Amino acid sequence: MLEELYAIRGSIDNFDATLVYLLAERFKCTQRVGRLKAEHSLPPSDPGREAAQIKRLRTLAEDAELDPAFAEKFLNFIVSEVIQHHRAIAADRA
Repeated sequence: MLEELYAIRGSIDNFDATLVYLLAERFKCTQRVGRLKAEHSLPPSDPGREAAQIKRLRTLAEDAELDPAFAEKFLNFIVSEVIQHHRAIAADRA
């Protein structure tokens, strides 16, 4: 039983590491978006894009048998961080 437990936990640890690296890559891209928005005086948030992404992610979550409400909360957390970054980038350029 312990061997199986440790094996499962090892898989979880690998997934967590993958998530961290994927989030890092995602934030590198959103930083680039923030710089472009700041350069062209675009607002830090894009409610239309955010709504479309939530809808898309909820569908992906359903397909993956993940709770869509959880996926939406997760995306909302990420988006709020991105918007804060975009605001900071814009403030630095001002």
